[in-house]
Amino acid sequence: MEREEMEVDVLFVGGGPAGLSGAIHLARLAKEHEELQDLTIVVLEKGAHVGAHGISGAVMNPIAARELLPDYQCPDHGCEIDQDSFVYFTQGGQFKVPLTPPSLSNHGYHILSLSKFLKTLESEAESLGVDIFPGFAGADFLIEDGRVAGVITGDMGLDKSGSPKPNHQPGMLLRARVTVLCEGVRGSLTKKLKEQFGLSSDCAAENYALGIKEIWKTSSPTHRPGTVLHTLGFPLQQCNARGGGFIYHMPDGLVSVGLVTRLDYEDPLLNPHTEFQRYKTHPYLKELLTGGELIDYGAKAIAEGGFHAIPKLTVPGAMICGEAGGLLNVFKLKGIHYAMKSGMLAAETLCEALAQGDVSHEALLPYETKIRESYIGREMYQTRNVHHALSSKLPWAFLRLGFQMITGGRDLFGSRLNGHEDHTTYKTIQEVHGASVTLEDRETFAYDKSLTFERMDDLFVSGTLHEENQPVHLLVHDSDICVSKCKEEYGYPCTHFCPAQVYEMVEAEDGETRLQINASNCLHCKTCDIADPYLNITWALPEGSGGPKYSWT
Repeated sequence: MEREEMEVDVLFVGGGPAGLSGAIHLARLAKEHEELQDLTIVVLEKGAHVGAHGISGAVMNPIAARELLPDYQCPDHGCEIDQDSFVYFTQGGQFKVPLTPPSLSNHGYHILSLSKFLKTLESEAESLGVDIFPGFAGADFLIEDGRVAGVITGDMGLDKSGSPKPNHQPGMLLRARVTVLCEGVRGSLTKKLKEQFGLSSDCAAENYALGIKEIWKTSSPTHRPGTVLHTLGFPLQQCNARGGGFIYHMPDGLVSVGLVTRLDYEDPLLNPHTEFQRYKTHPYLKELLTGGELIDYGAKAIAEGGFHAIPKLTVPGAMICGEAGGLLNVFKLKGIHYAMKSGMLAAETLCEALAQGDVSHEALLPYETKIRESYIGREMYQTRNVHHALSSKLPWAFLRLGFQMITGGRDLFGSRLNGHEDHTTYKTIQEVHGASVTLEDRETFAYDKSLTFERMDDLFVSGTLHEENQPVHLLVHDSDICVSKCKEEYGYPCTHFCPAQVYEMVEAEDGETRLQINASNCLHCKTCDIADPYLNITWALPEGSGGPKYSWT
């Protein structure tokens, strides 16, 4: 089909902290070079607006923001952390770790809304002449002579069968001298690029966690802005899963509360959303949130592979930034400043290359060295084996972590631990729950609709919306596996791990069980692309502007 074409110099795919920071920094640097005065910089954002898909903890180390924005101050909607605790939760109580390790300290960092912060970056980028196209998803690459030559945006106006509707509009072909992928965790184009160019061939296993969070408005007397708690123990300890919780006290009675569940758990019937709801029944959270109002909900996968899981970050014609490249501090679960810094380092490399009129692969390679020599590489190397240490049970995990802090990241079992992919860790339902288990035997949780909510209740406040009559963007490669092998071995884990109830097993008219995909529920967290035991699901891009519309997350 005929597509509208547009030629640009640099294309950033993703309007998150990496893409916007890179675009801002490049636009400023270009003004210092006479030959780059007419440089065209474009940012594609698949959300309906910049910030619509912006979700993280969000506690941000302000180091990169201060580098990028010399006048940066903590936003009015956020606050600086002045009270920081590391707490072990039991079901009915808590134990504060008396000495918070320096590597876990968040003192002086900023609690903020990532989605609102991204709007600030958007305004700065536009003031510098950067073109930002929200509602456009990069669906595929344009490859010419073994080099990335741009991207093709997704078609709009296709019905469920893939046939054009009256409002059909073919995707645009955006040709770029260099394409910078800033898609966030498990980005679709990044995944294709890694497969096509073998970027992860020498890497350790990519590991992930699922972070689920809610924003509450509370009038509790226990609310104190600037207070941060990170927790271990309840409820994940009770179900033999790994991870922890966070509670961030923001101004105006707002509280960000979340649970991070590592996706290498064994029980295929474990439901991270249910465990998050159980987390809120802890006495601390119950006192803080009771009588309050739930105002936002979101979820995302988190890249936890660490330093040795970072793929090659350049190919001919393209670069990878932020969490798309696995750039995240596993120990602190902080990645916003890494995303921003990586975008800025990409911009510096690009400016040098463009000024010399050379955007060959060799001219882009210094970016990889810049990443490893920056605080991103140094800090990630120091925490390179944290994921593996946390795979151990307490207190063994603390012993390994202590050894790593003393030795600069070396583990008791070596300096580089490669691990295994998350989907390989499931045990069968019989191994976990006994030979006589049935799916109906699994524990039920009583949601009270005031403190704890079912997935669809939470989904409602996320603002998630997709055009219903469009091709399903969650691709199940062999549906027969779902109703046969998966049922017997694992009991349909996709119906449990998805935080938006996208996957349901329903009884068809002929009495047979079939998989129903509620694609319009999708929060774009990418968990299904990671955690399916058979890797039978691929998360593809829906129409641009679809998905959640976050405001506070």
